Amino acid sequence: MGKTESTTMKEGKERYKSGVIPYKKMGYWEPDYKIKDTDVLAMFRMTPQEGVEADECAAAVAGESSTATWTVVWTDRLTACEMYRAKAYRVDPVPNTGPGTKTEQQYFAYIAYDIDLFEGNSIANLTASIIGNVFGMKAVKALRLEDMRIPVAYLKTFQGPATGVIVERERMDKFGRPLLGATTKPKLGLSGRNYGRVVYEALKGGLDFMKDDENINSQSFMHWRDRFLYCMDAVNKASAATGEVKGHYMNVTAGTVEEMIERAEFAKSLGSIIIMIDLVIGYSAIQTMAIWARKHDMILHLHRAGNSTYSRQKNHGMAFRVICKWMRMAGVDHIHAGTVVGKLEGDPMMIRGYYDTLLDTHTPMQLEKGIFFEQDWASLNKCMPVASGGIHAGQMHQLLHYLGDDVVLQFGGGTIGHPDGIQAGAIANRTALEVMIQARNEGRDIWNEGPKILQDAAKWCAPLKAGLDTWKDVTFNYASTDSPDFVVTPTASV
Repeated sequence: MGKTESTTMKEGKERYKSGVIPYKKMGYWEPDYKIKDTDVLAMFRMTPQEGVEADECAAAVAGESSTATWTVVWTDRLTACEMYRAKAYRVDPVPNTGPGTKTEQQYFAYIAYDIDLFEGNSIANLTASIIGNVFGMKAVKALRLEDMRIPVAYLKTFQGPATGVIVERERMDKFGRPLLGATTKPKLGLSGRNYGRVVYEALKGGLDFMKDDENINSQSFMHWRDRFLYCMDAVNKASAATGEVKGHYMNVTAGTVEEMIERAEFAKSLGSIIIMIDLVIGYSAIQTMAIWARKHDMILHLHRAGNSTYSRQKNHGMAFRVICKWMRMAGVDHIHAGTVVGKLEGDPMMIRGYYDTLLDTHTPMQLEKGIFFEQDWASLNKCMPVASGGIHAGQMHQLLHYLGDDVVLQFGGGTIGHPDGIQAGAIANRTALEVMIQARNEGRDIWNEGPKILQDAAKWCAPLKAGLDTWKDVTFNYASTDSPDFVVTPTASV
């Protein structure tokens, strides 16, 4: 947006006169700033209030997310204030916004923070600064945190995922393909015995695991202890019947961290290797459970319950890729990261960006995927993305094409809603996956040939045929609310 104005006052007598001066003049706007390797970088999508210049708005965001307040305070001079001030160093107009469009003018604001502003190994402290007060400032009409670059020096204070993809595959004895799972349905209302029966049928039919959903904890119709007992009984019987390693993700979410640890310890005592938590328990609780999981050699599955309350809107809130970064730092092994087909589908390129954030050892800047910063992951383990929400066997070629092998494919209704029963639903999913993997490994074009490959398999697999006949016309072709600003990529449904 141009050079620093001559009226900018970082230091000196005028800078510390009592009163109110613009954030830009206080030194929070610095277009010539030289980024340090140790800086934490954030990029916000800003919609300034009418009459507020973009660079002043960016400076206000930088100020209020670091050291500033609404008026000049002389106590700044008791600190290394030049170092501790965040610097807004770049503001760019967002493509396809402003005059001549249907969207009011938005800007991308880039802000640098000195690493010493943040406590190590604390997502709570990081977020208290970056998203603490700034979203309620009058200078901004709307604000969205789009992306962050976490420096290696700060990343190394976090443990990251305890197991990672490689160790999990070894533990589950599953290689060269996605993991197959399902969420028990209905998610609420089943007795412990019936719940366990669903788990057994699905695992015996060929799924690798079953899981609790986000809101099944310990209700009147089923105490958590009963659910754990019936589910592990189902896991053990299905493992014995199939000769395969099976699992069930026990949701240990509870009202207090102490209760969650009690439930996790009970799950471990029963022989479970996987527990589950919800995003809504909070960042500190997530880190606590991740530390517990690492100490006790357990896989930690995170359901992103609640994320859409702040990631859904394109102009205000926080992009999900930021949550992916924070959760990888916090140390979860799995996170629900969306799908490209189904009821929760998103833009393919944006979803791929989430997956890259979770799986790459080094993520390059890729604007078409919504990734604005290069990110070195400093040897933090990979976090397995989970695809779920309205997916079924007929979409297997699409899922493999877009999402690859390192993903958990969860077919909830697409297993339990099968017309011939739960076990048949699992058989359909497993068959669809294996024939598609075989075709891909043979060098066939599964994107174009996928429907035929599935139809050919359905000739000898009755459960797959019934599944394809039931869900062949089911699509959720709505426009994604979060699409790239630089490339438009509509989801193809076959």
